[in-house]
Amino acid sequence: MSEPMPHSLPPAGWIEVIVGSMYSGKTEELIRRLRRAQIARQKVEIFKPGIDDRFSRDHIVSHSEARIPSRSVKNAKDILGYAHEAQVIGIDEGQFLGADLVQVCQRLARRGKRVIVAGLDQDYAGRP
Repeated sequence: MSEPMPHSLPPAGWIEVIVGSMYSGKTEELIRRLRRAQIARQKVEIFKPGIDDRFSRDHIVSHSEARIPSRSVKNAKDILGYAHEAQVIGIDEGQFLGADLVQVCQRLARRGKRVIVAGLDQDYAGRP
């Protein structure tokens, strides 16, 4: 009788969420984590909402002027079309990408991706 072959599990991904109020350093922390992934030679894709063009259309930029190249998307589902090869997915200003963001992040994590999302945790009235 032969021994059973071990089953290999798909790679486990995960979701990291960076939240806080405005000017709390969320984008700065996102850039820091993404740069560390790049230093580790991981394939990184970075996304931001197309409506966020305050500092740049093709970079995310912190208030301290740290910047990293990014791709603008109209909604969270657009990310799925660009994230195939990436090991790490960065998303800035997640609150502007719509209700599908949670489902998209979960789907990417199930595919073995590390997903890092930065955004506000409350609206102007203090609601989640």
